[in-house]
Amino acid sequence: MSRNHQLVLMGINHTTAPIEVRERLAIPAGRLADATRTLVHQPGVREGLILSTCNRVELLTVQEDDAVPGADLLRFLEEYFTLASASITPHLYEYREREAVRHLFRVASSLDSMVVGEPQILGQVKESYTVAREVGAVSGSLDALIQRAFTVAKKVRSETQIGSSSVSIASVAVDLARKIFGSLEGKTVLLVGAGKMSELAARHLIQQGATNILVANRTLERAEKIAAQFNGSVIPFDALYDQAARADIVITSTGAPEKLFGRSHGAHFLHSRRNRPMFFIDIAVPRDVDPRMNEVEGCFVYDIDDLQQVAAANLADRSREAAAAETIVTREVDKYQERVQSLDAAPAIRNLQEHAENLRQSELRRSAARLSGLTADQHEAVEALTRALTNKFLHAPMSALREAAREGDSQALSELESLYTNQARNKANPAGPK
Repeated sequence: MSRNHQLVLMGINHTTAPIEVRERLAIPAGRLADATRTLVHQPGVREGLILSTCNRVELLTVQEDDAVPGADLLRFLEEYFTLASASITPHLYEYREREAVRHLFRVASSLDSMVVGEPQILGQVKESYTVAREVGAVSGSLDALIQRAFTVAKKVRSETQIGSSSVSIASVAVDLARKIFGSLEGKTVLLVGAGKMSELAARHLIQQGATNILVANRTLERAEKIAAQFNGSVIPFDALYDQAARADIVITSTGAPEKLFGRSHGAHFLHSRRNRPMFFIDIAVPRDVDPRMNEVEGCFVYDIDDLQQVAAANLADRSREAAAAETIVTREVDKYQERVQSLDAAPAIRNLQEHAENLRQSELRRSAARLSGLTADQHEAVEALTRALTNKFLHAPMSALREAAREGDSQALSELESLYTNQARNKANPAGPK
């Protein structure tokens, strides 16, 4: 970041916090704009973006140099979610500057995902970016960084096979369903909620033989739209508990603040189904299904963390492509940092060039009488000569400024800028008797 600002990222994810903690910090889509506004109103925060998915909640911010990054962001989490810091600090991670850039690039490229290579995360980052722009929380430096993250993610996809060899959460869920039922031919699937991941899971299930799709959603129009895609049927949301037993597989992704299905519901459904097994795929955070439903014989409940176990079995197949992707990310982080630090040197270089040009023009004016007899071609030659000499004299100090910027040595950059600018100014305005 610049010499006046610092890049800070704080968050939790599936590797640092269990689902019980993540669901307490989850931000529904409808509240994301409000949360982002609240974030950028924190002291010292100039720009900010919030990424909230089933696997992570992260705050990406640009802050003033004199801000206290960790304290400010932790205070936001405490106040916005009404939580005691002791309940979340053991699970938090914090990155600054280069490491924050690297983390963002890895997240966007799906290298930090529960299932490495899954494609959904990039779309989720883009959605968070859109919200942040709409509320005015992202502008100059953070805007440029996020755009670069999108470019890096695209490069990873195009230059490696990490996407083709990945296993999405949706296909992991299908693998589990196949283990439970043996064959998915003729199975009925109920989508509760109309999230993109549940739609994707439904498509995978249909590909494996499921034939009947039911959709229940609080917004009837949305349910009808999803059902139409699958030639399925709509269940009125208020009839959910009466109709759910029709389904062999229930996929929930509502984002409701309270659980929709408890242990007693599972017992009721199994009784209605004459003990034929029923599989719940709970990909919602907070969770829609009480995990105690697993205690009901014939009910199988898997939440987002459970799916990780199946995904882990495929990590070996993707390790080589992931390693290639990590190399790309490291290279892109280096390029981004060099560009940002070079931009820091740009104002100093411009000042130096301006003072040097003033000095050149001043010397030409002082010599104007002696040069008055030159022809137009000779004047042009003198002009070219003085410009060339100025550029040669500037080469060493400009290289020193760029090197200080590349190394992130803000003190050396400032001192060199003052030294060279003062030298140029003194030469342009030499002291002496008038």
